[in-house]
Amino acid sequence: MTDIRIAGRRRATLLLMGTLALASLPGPSAAQQLTVSREQDITELRLGQKIFVDDGSCPTGQILEVVGATLTSEGLARTRKCVPRVRR
Repeated sequence: MTDIRIAGRRRATLLLMGTLALASLPGPSAAQQLTVSREQDITELRLGQKIFVDDGSCPTGQILEVVGATLTSEGLARTRKCVPRVRR
């Protein structure tokens, strides 16, 4: 009976350690954001991906955010908006 309890505790400990290890990995939001100087420099944009364009078209303290928004029959539609510049 005690062997079963020890095996169960080991399994629970390993499961907990694995869960904590996965939780400590950086997620997509923690990934480094790409900044380019011209929108023409964006060669590939994936659905949901955000790329910042520092071309001076937005007011002071803001930067242009280009997002791969939706799939259309012509390809990926982009949305553009000025967002507050975040220090990285």
